[in-house]
Amino acid sequence: MTHILDDFNWRGLIAVSTDLDELRKAMDAGPVTYYCGFDPTAPSLHLGNLVQLLTMRRLQEAGHRPLALVGGATGLIGDPRPTAERVLNDPQVVAEWVERIKAQVAPYLDFTGARSKHAAVMVNNLDWTSQLSAIDLLRDIGKHFRINKMLSKDAVSARLNSDAGISYTEFSYQVLQGMDFLELYRREGCTLQTGGSDQWGNLTAGLDLIHRVAGVSAHALATPLITKADGTKFGKTESGTVWLEPTMTSPYAFYQFWINTDDRDVINYLKIFSFRSRDEIELLAKAVEERPAAREAQRALAEEVTALVHGPEEAAAAIAASAALFGRGELISLPAATLEAALRETGLASLPASPEPTVVDAFVASGLVESRSAARRAVAEGGAYINNAKISDVDAVLVAGTALHGRWFVLRRGKRSVAGLELSR
Repeated sequence: MTHILDDFNWRGLIAVSTDLDELRKAMDAGPVTYYCGFDPTAPSLHLGNLVQLLTMRRLQEAGHRPLALVGGATGLIGDPRPTAERVLNDPQVVAEWVERIKAQVAPYLDFTGARSKHAAVMVNNLDWTSQLSAIDLLRDIGKHFRINKMLSKDAVSARLNSDAGISYTEFSYQVLQGMDFLELYRREGCTLQTGGSDQWGNLTAGLDLIHRVAGVSAHALATPLITKADGTKFGKTESGTVWLEPTMTSPYAFYQFWINTDDRDVINYLKIFSFRSRDEIELLAKAVEERPAAREAQRALAEEVTALVHGPEEAAAAIAASAALFGRGELISLPAATLEAALRETGLASLPASPEPTVVDAFVASGLVESRSAARRAVAEGGAYINNAKISDVDAVLVAGTALHGRWFVLRRGKRSVAGLELSR
């Protein structure tokens, strides 16, 4: 059986770490208790957080014990960004986000022990931080931090050299995160922290604190920041961040993000976000090389990750919607919510229901054509479709009673250009 660290190395999941030989020895000696933190700085986690959730899951499946930390305390402060000070959120808002993020984290780990040897534990750093006085924090924790080392952290040094500067509040973030590692070492025997490589300074702050206070050498492992081959930011679309919360990024939009993965990126993403074996991924890599137009790897990636995050039913609905919009399935069979989400991604225009708009009106309003003459030409050439039915009459009108779910029409020009139209009353 492949060692988990060897699997991580093959998947490209190790950007930087403490001594891997020592970590391997610790893992081989028995289950390691490890943790990763998720700060409630938004009402949902995003794709960057998904890397950490899946890393935790892989470690649990390898026989180790996870602690999922939701930062009710650190979320009130905010990890320093390299560019500007964070806006502090209201404590009640942060408390609400803590509960939402706990619910998002829960499905990725086994908290009962039914599927793994060691059940996961959910923790909130507000539980121990809120009990600590300012004097105790300065005397018991602060005295172990060295200012010169704190100043060397990337985000801190970037802010110090900018006009914005950095507040003492954000400067102190690394003290709180370091204290989390120490507290979990004391409470749970935690000796490994995982996170993104942009968090390495915070990870090492905890290592240093444990070493100074307890005289123990702990471990840290950071995953790389995911990039795109075209230079654009991973996890971003034209409409913004790809969130795990379905009301913020619909399952259809989530599926489309993955299905549109560049050939140059898809195998790396399969290694990071998929639980497929090395043999399966290497077969998909061969398919990308030999049959790129088939997009087998993209479809495998999109289906697996969408099912993982939103469930098999939502993944199936997204696949069905993707096919139906382009004439390869029945539009009427799509649930209303799925169809609406899909049309909002393609672009959803509106026209008054009375008088009944013509096909030409509809295509111009949708943006699929630039002018009325272009719309007439599309119809004449046989390239205009409404609800997947070819339109041959340029004077045809859209009858409200034929709208899908009583609301929408799917307009398609040729094979690839799709938009939605809703008749307003």
